[in-house]
Amino acid sequence: MSLYYYDRQGNPLTLMEWASSAADKRVAYTKVDDTTISTVWLEFNHQYGDGPPLIFETMVFGGPFNEEQIRYSTEAEAVAGHDQMVALVREAQAS
Repeated sequence: MSLYYYDRQGNPLTLMEWASSAADKRVAYTKVDDTTISTVWLEFNHQYGDGPPLIFETMVFGGPFNEEQIRYSTEAEAVAGHDQMVALVREAQAS
């Protein structure tokens, strides 16, 4: 796993640049009944192996997808993934 830090655009940051950053980490947050879907910028690479850095994450708290987690390389992918997870949660809770 690479331990490099990245800005929200996927550009590598030095440790000093990262340490001085006070950026908001939240990308999206949605409540559906008793379930929370949260998507955040992780700041550092969670890629285990080859491939682009994974620096965004959607996680579900509660409901039928509790602790479901998906990681992304770009903020656009993260926003789309968040919306897809919200739709899945809503569909499951409507059943």
